[in-house]
Amino acid sequence: MKKIKGASKYAKALLRNVGFDKAAQAITEVGSVNDLMVKSKEFSNLLFNPRFTTAERSGIIKALADKLKLSDSTVKFILYLTEVGAIAGLADILRIATNIYLDRQKKAKAVVLSPIEISREREGVLKASLKRITDRDVELEYVIDPSLFGGILVKIGSTMYDTSIRGQLRLLKDELIKG
Repeated sequence: MKKIKGASKYAKALLRNVGFDKAAQAITEVGSVNDLMVKSKEFSNLLFNPRFTTAERSGIIKALADKLKLSDSTVKFILYLTEVGAIAGLADILRIATNIYLDRQKKAKAVVLSPIEISREREGVLKASLKRITDRDVELEYVIDPSLFGGILVKIGSTMYDTSIRGQLRLLKDELIKG
């Protein structure tokens, strides 16, 4: 997806229009529309292509809303984005809205890359450690990456904590080059 100017403005508008109590549901619903855009070239074409009329887009989006169980406010938001030509930045809008929501909830989202599945016991230790570091409750999203060999890589926002063997080898290489 291409970046759009003002993604932050649209993210704030989404949260303001649905209200803070329904923000989590709206973010989930917008995420399902974004996933559909990524998976279906035909759906993306419908949203981006100027040959389709607003009525055609509206009809298809409303039909999909029933299948995806989207609320009226989410449907209106998606239709608005298609009308103003900002739908191409839905992934950025979703990311920003999620960050704003989590920030207000005093929560953070961490992406944990690991070469193997992490046990429940280790997950608890990891959550506690990240809570101490960030001073926020942390939601974990796991990605299995066998190229790490060992250790983990944690991304929270723009901050990265790298304890992987691959990362340690990279640091060692840099130190050896510096001499």
